[in-house]
Amino acid sequence: MVDDESLIEEILSGSEAAMEVLARRYYPIIFAFVYRKVGNKELAYDLTQDIFIKMMKKIKSYSKKGLFKSWLFTIAVNHCRDYWKSSAHLRKNQQTEISEQLQSRDADTPFIFEQKEKRNQVKAYIDTLPEMQREVILLKYFHDLKIREIAEVTASNEATVKSRLRQPLAKLRKIFQRGEHDNAEENQ
Repeated sequence: MVDDESLIEEILSGSEAAMEVLARRYYPIIFAFVYRKVGNKELAYDLTQDIFIKMMKKIKSYSKKGLFKSWLFTIAVNHCRDYWKSSAHLRKNQQTEISEQLQSRDADTPFIFEQKEKRNQVKAYIDTLPEMQREVILLKYFHDLKIREIAEVTASNEATVKSRLRQPLAKLRKIFQRGEHDNAEENQ
C-alpha cells in the first residue's frame, strides 16, 4: 500500500488518481467521526463532502510535521465547529441515534463502553457533554487517536485533552456505579 506522503507528492504533481486513493482511504473514518458528532446521516454526508473539498484545496499546506490523518481530523473538527457556530439549528435537535456506534474495539476502552445493555444511557450522556469533551471522547474511543494527536487536532495541550477525557469518564463511571447500586437495592 502506498503511504500517505507518497500519495500527497503525487497529488501535488497533479495526480487525480492519487487524490481519489487518499479520499477513499480516509472517507469512512471522517464520515464516522462527523456522523457521531452531528447524529444525522444526511448532514454527515454533506459535511464530510465539504471536509474533503477543503482537504483538496488545502493539500498544499500539509507540512508533513505530523500524521496526515491528524491533519485531516483537524480540518474535520474545525469544519464541524464552524458549522455549529454558523448554524441556526440547535445541536440537540440534530442529535439522533448513535448507539450502534458505541461498541468497544479494544480492551483499553473503559468498561462503560463494553456494556451493551447501557449503550443508550452512554449515548444520552455523551450527547449532554460540552462540545470539547464530546470531541475528545469521539476522537479517542471511536477513532483511536492518541492523546498527542487529539491535542494537535483540537489545538489544545495534552493536559487539557486528558482532563477533557477524565472528567466525563469519571462522572459516567459514578452514574453507572450508582445505577448498579440502586438496581442491587431494588432486587433485595
